[in-house]
Amino acid sequence: MVQGTTSDAGKSTLVAGLCRVLYRSGVAVVPFKPQNMALNAAVTEDGGEIGRAQAVQAMACGLAPHTDMNPVLLKPNSDTGCQVIIHGQVVGNQEASTYHDYKKNAMQAVLQSYQRLQQQYDCVVVEGAGSPAEINLRANDIANMGFAEAVDCPVILVADIDKGGVFAHLVGTLALLSESEQARVVGFVINKFRGDIALLQPGLDWLEARTGKPVIGVLPYLHDLHLEAEDAIANSQAKKTEAQLTVVVPVLPHIANHTDFDALRLHPQVNLQFVRLSEPIPAADLIILPGSKNVRGDLAALRAHGWEPAIARHLRYGGKLLGICGGFQMLGQQLHDPLAIEGEAGSSAGLGWLEMETTLETHKQLKRVSGKLAFADAELLGYEIHMGVSTGSALARPAHLVKDQAEGAISVDGQVAGSYIHGLFDHPQACAAWLQWVGLSKTVAYDYTQLREQSLDTLADSLRQHLNWKALAAYLPGEFAP
Repeated sequence: MVQGTTSDAGKSTLVAGLCRVLYRSGVAVVPFKPQNMALNAAVTEDGGEIGRAQAVQAMACGLAPHTDMNPVLLKPNSDTGCQVIIHGQVVGNQEASTYHDYKKNAMQAVLQSYQRLQQQYDCVVVEGAGSPAEINLRANDIANMGFAEAVDCPVILVADIDKGGVFAHLVGTLALLSESEQARVVGFVINKFRGDIALLQPGLDWLEARTGKPVIGVLPYLHDLHLEAEDAIANSQAKKTEAQLTVVVPVLPHIANHTDFDALRLHPQVNLQFVRLSEPIPAADLIILPGSKNVRGDLAALRAHGWEPAIARHLRYGGKLLGICGGFQMLGQQLHDPLAIEGEAGSSAGLGWLEMETTLETHKQLKRVSGKLAFADAELLGYEIHMGVSTGSALARPAHLVKDQAEGAISVDGQVAGSYIHGLFDHPQACAAWLQWVGLSKTVAYDYTQLREQSLDTLADSLRQHLNWKALAAYLPGEFAP
């Protein structure tokens, strides 16, 4: 099990890299995260949803994502509450205090999934959540040491040296664990190091002497590594000499599945900008309204920060507007939440750019889709995760055809479009067609899926070189050699 001293210490990345190393060596390996709190999700082959990071880790193992890989997923819809998903399906909304008591039930789902994976695979690589040293969360813990203790799992502790304070993070985290938990930690990994390793060596020697734990590896900062983030928004851009389109995505308070835009962020012809609602709105060729876990609340936030007239001005000057999932719902005339699924019960006026209205219902739509664009000869692959049902005349002008069924909408003037499908830009043909819709006359060949595979291999190569595999051998199956 990989646990971290903080959020974003490198747990997801290290697990993905370990999975790819084992997979390339012929080991039947599977990723596992007992509990994830994230608004980036993926649809699984068994019709559920899991954290997006576990879907990427599954790809590193050559596997299709499955709900057993992340049996508990929490999707925040307010500062104190979240939607609780067990084995891929919604069980309801809970406040943080209520869920704290519910964790005993969630632990049973976690253990059931883990046992099934153990029976099917040679090796399970587990990812913790946040930090195991959160004192207020230790009771009934299912995400970190509570799980490790329950299944007798060895733990690697990873820390990010790029943020500073790495030795304090590692020593302090270890000190806040119980004696049995401390004994469970088999070593440290230091992530994102840049510089001369010889200058770090005195610190490594001190760390090992102070804790009695080995440093299993110091991983270099990989500048060109591109993997979907678990939750934090990734702003890094690929090196671009020919960017011709500017795309703006507002960072909504409850933005969901912002990994939809990774393919654009890394596209050589696109300058993608995530813009905070309080920041000035830059000129753009395309504004994309992203998914949201609280659509009416996020629409109110957009309005409060002046985005509604800014979008109108953007369209008046010939810009394009695209809404995805929750963003698509915002483009309609009305949003109804009669059952208080995402917040207070009630209705809100939409932005009114598409003739449709949406009603939130208790049943969540979860499906992987394939089809083609309605306005171009291009294939489409993606997935849907939403609780709303949209109706109206705008849907008679679809954006896509999925199994010959209309999906999404495009306005009569062709300036505004929307879709429930996530991953619109991941497929090369679909991405090129959407960019041409925005106004790019000629697109360069670009395959985001291939880039992700290359990143997984680059990560695995780095781990092979910089981890002490002899120190890990006792915890790996058979006569493993990377």
